[in-house]
Amino acid sequence: MYPFKRFRRLRQNEKLRTLVTETELSARHFIYPMFFTPGDHLREEIPEMPGICRFSIDEGVKEAREAFELGIPGVLLFGIPSRKDAVGSEAFSESGIIQKALRALKKEVPALLLVTDVCMCEYTDHGHCGVVKDGKVVNDETLELLRKVALSQVKAGADVVAPSDMMDGRVMAIREALDGNGFLDTPIMSYSAKFASAFYGPFREAAGSRPSFGDRTGYQMNPANSREAMREIQSDIEEGADIVMVKPALSYLDVIREARVRFDIPIAAYNVSGEYSMVKACAQKGWIDEKRIALEILTSIKRAGADIIISYHAKDATRWLKG
Repeated sequence: MYPFKRFRRLRQNEKLRTLVTETELSARHFIYPMFFTPGDHLREEIPEMPGICRFSIDEGVKEAREAFELGIPGVLLFGIPSRKDAVGSEAFSESGIIQKALRALKKEVPALLLVTDVCMCEYTDHGHCGVVKDGKVVNDETLELLRKVALSQVKAGADVVAPSDMMDGRVMAIREALDGNGFLDTPIMSYSAKFASAFYGPFREAAGSRPSFGDRTGYQMNPANSREAMREIQSDIEEGADIVMVKPALSYLDVIREARVRFDIPIAAYNVSGEYSMVKACAQKGWIDEKRIALEILTSIKRAGADIIISYHAKDATRWLKG
């Protein structure tokens, strides 16, 4: 017997390394998040997220088409409304920004998968994800609004709805609303384990969704709790979720891995704004190799067990993977 294994035999050239690669990263695994804002011919770069823009619908259609032609199968839509109120009524309006964007995208890029964020925070004047009473976000009254949001989005052309609010019972409420209106085949991708993370900061600036009081720790998950995340995921599956999500991704790879081991269901992971912006900021300083770092991060998310990766790096990563 030889005294040690020569693992380097399979690392000595690119052909061998490729042959034994265990984790494959591909554009087909990506969903590209996009921000839509009222107006025309607008492409506003978000200072906190270099390379990411708020798009008017006409410009957003161009951006989505480019992503699709690169090989990215779907986009995740976020809206910046023209007005906000206490119940986020523009989120479920037929003339809301997302509803208009869905109709335009469905017409202009019909093969693109359209995923919509179902939440209230961008649309409420207080910035919280649901109805506020006596200074608290109330659960059951919010469910009624979420049902209306999801239904309006599907009627406008959404292929998948993705509730991100973290209200208890929202998957079942949305499933009942969709089924009761004939949309039995529309999947729900639930933000099942969404943690109250500091990594969301750039997104909140981009979407104008920073709470006007308090924070979201009363309904988003404690970052210290992984066993609770498994209970949240299990509950969403039982309520009818077709895909479950862990958000953020990079600091929660252990949660993704545990979910992959426990549940035989597609798992998405959201490589969120703070994770993206840290890479961009360091790259701009010349401290890191952006391409290698971004692809390493995305590969780690895939290796942990994610089937779907939502990432602002999606377009760049797709180009890098093509060489």
